[in-house]
Amino acid sequence: MHIFGYSLWLIKEIIVSGCRLAFAALFSTKPFEPVVVHYPLRVSTDWQLFWFSSSITVTPSTLSIGFRDPETLGGQRYLIVQAALGGDPAEIIAGLADMEARMNPKIANQPLGEWKSDSPQEVA
Repeated sequence: MHIFGYSLWLIKEIIVSGCRLAFAALFSTKPFEPVVVHYPLRVSTDWQLFWFSSSITVTPSTLSIGFRDPETLGGQRYLIVQAALGGDPAEIIAGLADMEARMNPKIANQPLGEWKSDSPQEVA
């Protein structure tokens, strides 16, 4: 993990997301569009899972709800994430994939598995 670079990037994301959330709460005429997505994990160690999940939770407007273990041996493991400003679930997934790849650059070229959303705009 590139701790120093990732930490600086995460601090920037916390500030930007906090400002975006405050602006949406104070000035937007649109209602929040919360969404829950099931993100297909590419990281696998306990340490990576901890940092990825924690990074999501400290970022304003997102919350890591929990992990969903594979239904079959060798199946896909998911992280369930709630996003308050989740108008486009595909955008949320792309942001999570970017965060995961920044946290662990070794997985950046691994394909992302099928994802799920509770939104009617679901695209997998």
